[in-house]
This record gives sequence, C-alpha cells and structure tokens, in this order.
Amino acid sequence: MEYLDIVDEVGNPTGEIVEREYAHRHGIRHRTSHVWLLRKKQDVEILLQKRSLNKDSYPGCYDISSAGHIPAGSDFETSALRELKEELGVEATKGELHYIGTSYSNSHNVFHEKPFHNVQVSHVYVLWYDGDFVLQKEEVEEVQWMPLAKCQQLVLHKQIPHCIKIEELQMIDYYLKGVNNESISQ
Repeated sequence: MEYLDIVDEVGNPTGEIVEREYAHRHGIRHRTSHVWLLRKKQDVEILLQKRSLNKDSYPGCYDISSAGHIPAGSDFETSALRELKEELGVEATKGELHYIGTSYSNSHNVFHEKPFHNVQVSHVYVLWYDGDFVLQKEEVEEVQWMPLAKCQQLVLHKQIPHCIKIEELQMIDYYLKGVNNESISQ
C-alpha cells in the first residue's frame, strides 16, 4: 500500500496520512510532483508520455513528461527525481529542476467503472534534457517529443486524448519568457 500525506489547501501536510486508493475514492487532498522535460531543437520541444492502458486513471492518454504521488513524509523535489528515474530512466539533481509554479486539481471522473476523485496540490518543474530514456512499461506506453506550440494547440482543441492541464503549459510559456535564449539552448 502507498500512503500519502493529507494536505491543506496550499499543500502543507496536516499530520494525517491516507492510503492512495482511498484518497482517490473519497477525494482527499494530497500532493504530487510534475516534471516537464524540455529540449531546444529548431523550437522548444516538450516531452509527452502516453500512459499505460493499465493505469488506474486516464489510461492511454498523453500526459506530463513525468509525474507522481508524494509518499507520506517525502517532499516535492525528492519525489520528482524519483519519478523521473522510475518512469523514464532519467537521472537528475535538485539543482537541475526549475520550479515554475503550483497546480491545483479538483476533478471527478470514473475509470474502470470506479469513481476517481483527483484532489491534488502539485509542484510543477521543468528539466532541460535531451538524452535517452528507459521506459517503465507498467506506467508508460511511449514518449514523444513535440514542439511546445503544437502541444498547446492539440491540448486546447482536444485533438489528442490527454489529461494535460493547459495552465501547466502556460506556466512553461511564462518560464520561457523569463529565460534568455542562451539559457534555452542548454
């Protein structure tokens, strides 16, 4: 069983913990980390992961490069780095992650004929990366690099099956506007 910290509206642990499946069944607020991988080719490209068909939520949908729940007692950055390694085989350090904002989710769906309540506070990061991947097949069906502008259009117009929040793509835009072109090429 995976246990998560129950958190307040801004993501501070309350001192109570909850089992992950119970949190999603009953809509209990918890934390996740989201990491968007970026690279600079002709344009800035973003890495999308296609979720495994076996996932408990959004099976077969395009999603954040790497994301995951934060185990009870852990923190956002440590969990972000662990998920990168587990899902994509990418090793990075805390210093390489660029925090770009906090995302709040409060959605209610049904997957595999079971209710799924996603009430989360997520720290969102970007990581510049242009290396190889080793995919965790239980989690990730495939990955695909895509120009950021194209991804934004596909998500905005619902032209691909996805569970991507347009607000997070806008956070990336805002981050890029604050970075000079020399930094983007890294």
